[in-house]
Amino acid sequence: MNLALRDIRHNLARFSLTAVGIGMLLMIVMGMGGIYRGLIEDAILLVNKIDADLWVVQHGTRGPFAEISRIPRNLEDRLRAVPGVQSARAFVSHTVQRDHDGRPLRMVVNGLSWPQDKGEWLPLVAGRPLGSAHYEMIADRLLGLRLGDSLNLGKDRYTVVGLTEGMIGQGGDGLAFFTIPDALAIQFDTSPESIRLERSARKVRAIRDDIGKIQPSLMDKADLPSQQLPAVPRAMISAALVKVAPGADPAKVTERISGWRDVSVHSSEQQRELLLKGTVDRARRQIGLFTALLVLISAIIMALILYTLTLDKTRDIAMLKLIGARNSVILALILQQALLLGGVGYFLAYYFGKWIFPHFPRRVIVTNDDLVQLGVIVIAISVLSSLLGIWKALKIQPNEVLS
Repeated sequence: MNLALRDIRHNLARFSLTAVGIGMLLMIVMGMGGIYRGLIEDAILLVNKIDADLWVVQHGTRGPFAEISRIPRNLEDRLRAVPGVQSARAFVSHTVQRDHDGRPLRMVVNGLSWPQDKGEWLPLVAGRPLGSAHYEMIADRLLGLRLGDSLNLGKDRYTVVGLTEGMIGQGGDGLAFFTIPDALAIQFDTSPESIRLERSARKVRAIRDDIGKIQPSLMDKADLPSQQLPAVPRAMISAALVKVAPGADPAKVTERISGWRDVSVHSSEQQRELLLKGTVDRARRQIGLFTALLVLISAIIMALILYTLTLDKTRDIAMLKLIGARNSVILALILQQALLLGGVGYFLAYYFGKWIFPHFPRRVIVTNDDLVQLGVIVIAISVLSSLLGIWKALKIQPNEVLS
């Protein structure tokens, strides 16, 4: 190790710059794995947080986080009548983008079945849960809103009464929580002109079908809001969340509800699997490919660097051989330098990542297992990349010291 350290001190500036470059490259490798874990965490965040045993969604769909799901609001009343069901509540989820204070504000709107669900289960860092059926919201800090801020969504103005931290959707957007009626009002908001044109179109359709002449009272009802017309269904919700009663068999409850032809039932575990195999799977494979390429590039760069360092020491190695130094001494010199270069790069990558990753727009999660795995990869890369330098060192002849 003395020879390796002395050689490093002799070329300290070049070794330091090389270690910084290797550290930045390894930081990217570490970050790619952290981004993947962040994608998984964001995708299944709400499924893990919401206390639900079963997710009842539109027939043939995979749930509100994987695709569009529409079921009638009164489905939760049907679910409460199923033996073994302790509670059922509605849930709405959709994404909106609005302008706020001169900047685009994109959020995932989630509707809670108030007053059964006021958002007490949310990780609040400030404020309180929802206390009113209308015009209140809980927002994540990622949205840049503060406690007490007001926000125009649709035709109404909502006040932030609670703040969460780390509640992020699978697209990287902050989550906001409203009551079900408010979430539906935001989702199906239409302009006054669109409402006027729709009411005029109703009258035209009634006249064309002669029903307006037979029942003139229908013409008066044409000017009523859509939700007050008996022929127009209420706004649809995204899912119904079912809590199985203690002692009840979830499989039997699932089997009974699955017999309904208009819905599909997924357990919380199935919902997580559907999300990971669908939404995250393609990103996982792409990030995995980039990570493998970065590891290969790191190995090639380290091999070329060590080969160059060996070429610079040709006369020194020849001198060592001339005075009778064994090959094992020379091999140890190159291998120890490779391990030192990899070790310093690894620790630089760790500290660079701790400083830079929190500023990424998406969540980056680096676990202890990831650090151990990367450490093993770095050792393997260091040993393999030293082989090219060792090969060159073995070819150096003692008489080259005279050249």
